[in-house]
Amino acid sequence: MSAALVWFRRDLRDFDHAALHHALRAHEQVHCAFVFDTEILEALPGRADRRVEFIHGSLVALDAALRAKGGGLIVRHGAARDVIPALAQSLGVSAVLANRDYEPAAIVRDSDVAERLRLMGIDLECFKDQVIFEKDEVLTQGMRPFSVFTPYKRAWLKTLTPFHLQAYPVDSRASRLARPPEGETLPSLEAIGFEATNLAELGVTPGMPGGRRLFDDFLKRIGRYKTARDFPARKGVSYLSVHLRFGTVSIRELARAALAAGGEGAETWLSELIWRDFYFQILWHNPHVVGASFRPEYDRVRWDDAPALFDAWCAGRTGYPIVDAAMRQINHSGYMHNRLRMIVASFLTKDLGIDWRWGERYFAEHLIDFDLAANNGGWQWAASTGCDAQPYFRIFNPVTQSERFDPDGSFIRRYLPELTRVPDKYLHAPWTLPPIDQKLAGCVIGSDYPAPVVDHAKARERTLARFAVVKGTPVEEG
Repeated sequence: MSAALVWFRRDLRDFDHAALHHALRAHEQVHCAFVFDTEILEALPGRADRRVEFIHGSLVALDAALRAKGGGLIVRHGAARDVIPALAQSLGVSAVLANRDYEPAAIVRDSDVAERLRLMGIDLECFKDQVIFEKDEVLTQGMRPFSVFTPYKRAWLKTLTPFHLQAYPVDSRASRLARPPEGETLPSLEAIGFEATNLAELGVTPGMPGGRRLFDDFLKRIGRYKTARDFPARKGVSYLSVHLRFGTVSIRELARAALAAGGEGAETWLSELIWRDFYFQILWHNPHVVGASFRPEYDRVRWDDAPALFDAWCAGRTGYPIVDAAMRQINHSGYMHNRLRMIVASFLTKDLGIDWRWGERYFAEHLIDFDLAANNGGWQWAASTGCDAQPYFRIFNPVTQSERFDPDGSFIRRYLPELTRVPDKYLHAPWTLPPIDQKLAGCVIGSDYPAPVVDHAKARERTLARFAVVKGTPVEEG
């Protein structure tokens, strides 16, 4: 009887799953496994990590779903490059199947696992699952990777057919799922060296149930997405980013739903899903972006070494309310609204003159939905060092951004209670409130709330001078 092992990674669901589908079609018995990879876990900054808790909760849901189908999940704690070959050998499988991961470190890991399995006479088969298009599936007419989003989007849409959005069914052959070995149980968070966070307090539901609930809720308001998505105080976005990151929802189902819904809201949301594919193919074709500028000439830009300013940014103590509220949001919840990600990234790089890599690393440590491709792409966009990046001379003004996207201060006051009594007229630039009124509002600048750590107008001039080393550099078209 042929047997296979499906190695779950960024795809923690039991439906529309490419590797699981192919395993069930080709083999009579299919084992399912997940590895809490110590090579990843040991690099995390602390033991209370929302991502680890989210994964753990998602595995509980996945194991329950697989057991309801007659199978179950084998969960191990160790180095995946060691655990998977050993597990495959002990189970006596002829193949290990997994969905493809595009990050450079994962590519090296998978190559190592494949070689170890090959020496045992076992195949490693990988499939496309977390994107609609990968690698070289969408290229320019000159057969080169795109580096500008708009032509990539046009080519993406032109290439798309119903075939690319077909689901990978699992249920029809679920009887082939194997029960885990006797006594197999899911280890607790404590058993793998971690502890619970505030996920429950935040109302975050891990796993497929959480993803389904958010998806169903978003479909009811997808028509308002284009107009509502930029306002952090509104319920305008899908909140599905963490579920996309860990594969508790299906990207194909989401894209099908957007196309079926139609209208400008759904079209705008589909564009965001296409951006996701775009950044994955950028990372695949340009692994140097991990640690360096997409456009090498921008590595000539000299950033300031300003740890005190960076600490103020991290803590939400810059004196600019929209920036500080956004940073307190990420520190409290591990989440930050997309418009705010652009604002704080622009502020760090263009106002504080600090290397985008510092901010990228901070997001990588704190975001529950951290995804290397999107995080790197977003930071390089804001810093003007990446593909299709915002031109360096377009610099967000944090005050006008605040006035435009949080006009009544609802979001700011949620995270900066010290500004609660500051009048709306002064909320976005509280240092302009007259001293006597500061006392009346219980918010003395420099005491109850910090004065601005930089002057935006002067910072803008420094940024223009900083980027003079690449002035006139043409933007490459895709």
